[in-house]
Amino acid sequence: MAYMRDKEEKSDGRLLEGVTEIDYKDAELLRKFMTERGKILSRRYTGVTSKQQRQVKRAIRQARVMGLLR
Repeated sequence: MAYMRDKEEKSDGRLLEGVTEIDYKDAELLRKFMTERGKILSRRYTGVTSKQQRQVKRAIRQARVMGLLR
């Protein structure tokens, strides 16, 4: 799998720059952490911390239940 990492573009954690709170109602922000198919991107790919990744995960799941995301 090491050959795939070279091809992937890794973010340096700027996706959450300037964001004070991760909220399930902010669908545009949450879509940055998902693939086109609706899967949650890994922390290694997005470059966020563990705590931020848990907040993103929780917000995406809440937004899916509310029908804001697929």
